[in-house]
Amino acid sequence: MSLLLEMRGVHRSYRRGPEVVSALRGVDLSVEAGRIVAVVGASGSGKTTLLNIAGGVDRPTAGEVLLEGRRVDSLSESERTALRRTRIGMIFQDYYLVPGLTAVQNVRLPLMFSGDGGGPDRALELMERVEIAARKSFHPHQLSGGEQQRVAIARALIHGPSLLLADEPTGNLDSEQAGRIFSVLRSLTETSGLAILIATHDDALARRADVALRLRDGVLVSD
Repeated sequence: MSLLLEMRGVHRSYRRGPEVVSALRGVDLSVEAGRIVAVVGASGSGKTTLLNIAGGVDRPTAGEVLLEGRRVDSLSESERTALRRTRIGMIFQDYYLVPGLTAVQNVRLPLMFSGDGGGPDRALELMERVEIAARKSFHPHQLSGGEQQRVAIARALIHGPSLLLADEPTGNLDSEQAGRIFSVLRSLTETSGLAILIATHDDALARRADVALRLRDGVLVSD
């Protein structure tokens, strides 16, 4: 399998008043295409910081980040934004669906901002893949938490990214719904070669990943 995401010696420090906080300290991480890597850690352990750096939302204080062999950390802000819109999808614990839009309209929303003419067929195809197409005309308040997360996943895939970043994607779901969402993610890696990096506090979820790592005091270790 090809190496899709690589982080080499990544550090991230920031100031909190007079104190310097080291969120990440020399993180090395590799994610191959078609694989799911889970990073487990308590709240405040630096998991979200790691995802933000992997996705080019934030820059490391030191170290390198490569996506498909291209240095992400050295790109300008506009270049990193363009990269996120085309090669990286993101889902979160909170689904961030627009209440006034239907499910299919929420999936298509990124296309409106990019001017992409992907059209309804692409959105419906993705909704079929994540098994939510039957709810295409429903509004968010008419959907369960698991159904809303499926809509959010389809929306994150609308531009055909190679990497999906998931920040506590099952944090608001019960164990049964969480299991179903993970099954959706697994099927995506198997059918499309998508690489997925998950940040979670859920050990049970992490055990279902291909690789489980633990983030302790800004250091990533094998679990």
